[in-house]
Amino acid sequence: MKTSFPAPQQMAPDVWLIDLLEQGRPFRTGAYVICDTYPILIETGAANSHAALLAGLNAIGLRPTDLAYVAVTHVHLDHAGGAGQFMAKAPQAKLLVHPRGARHMADPSRLFQGASDVYGKRILDLFGPVQPVAAEQIQIQEHESVISTGKHELTFFDTPGHASHHFSIVDPSSDIIIAGDAAGLRFRKEFTGFSFDFVMPSTSPVDFDPDAVSRTMALFRQRPESTILHTHFGATPKAEALDETERLCRAFAAIINRRYDEDESITGLVGELSGLMEQRLTELGHHEFNLEAIADDFAINAMGLLHYERRRRRKLNAEASGQTPATGASDGSSPH
Repeated sequence: MKTSFPAPQQMAPDVWLIDLLEQGRPFRTGAYVICDTYPILIETGAANSHAALLAGLNAIGLRPTDLAYVAVTHVHLDHAGGAGQFMAKAPQAKLLVHPRGARHMADPSRLFQGASDVYGKRILDLFGPVQPVAAEQIQIQEHESVISTGKHELTFFDTPGHASHHFSIVDPSSDIIIAGDAAGLRFRKEFTGFSFDFVMPSTSPVDFDPDAVSRTMALFRQRPESTILHTHFGATPKAEALDETERLCRAFAAIINRRYDEDESITGLVGELSGLMEQRLTELGHHEFNLEAIADDFAINAMGLLHYERRRRRKLNAEASGQTPATGASDGSSPH
């Protein structure tokens, strides 16, 4: 039976959203395309999303060989796990990547192992294999670097918090910030089955940093663009995305700061994170929902929060003993 793929959504005059059907689920993970003289694809998704990505490009009227650039906001597998597979079909294109993530695109072995530590034997079923990108195709994008696609001047900003190897792409002419996971995840009602959309941050392993989140939110607030485009999934008014992401990151961090000495279990932490989110959604006027629909997200967030708190306490202990603390920042091998 032939697979049916969702039609791409137009987000701005030249900007399209392709549903990557991550793990077969619509409205979960997307890639963005800016159609211009030098077209750019932003995110490849995992290898398991390859067919959906190719179908989406074809629906827009593009082939991989038409692209000048492919960018990944960070190298977690749901964003860049399929980069090697895709770039082999686009030998003329440059892969634009954060300085901390570049080596994991050339040699993804550590990236894959980091993800395997979290997902175990499910890793191939969830994301598929991870192939290297040819070194000559990799182009590092530094903070505030600019590329032109023709009509669009795209600026790349270092935006840590979710991951230390994360950049976001600002397109002033489209009034958008393509923010990856830096400004939270938009949970679409079509995905959850709820009657509303909402924003919740991802605190996944291994280098979530709430202070860096706040700095990134401050950077976004200084920008005039009004809309955030999330990889997960679609558009949110900027003020809503930033306020909810920062508020909830602080609240999640406060939970793990408080409960770490009492209980390091994932189960207990998941319950408290879910309870806090239920309270927040109720405050926003929502009443009929079952957060079991996103239980996996709470579990991944809990793992990342435990890692953050261990790192934070190691740093405090090292400082108290007069040692030079390790930075604890990931070089990009974190999983999701």
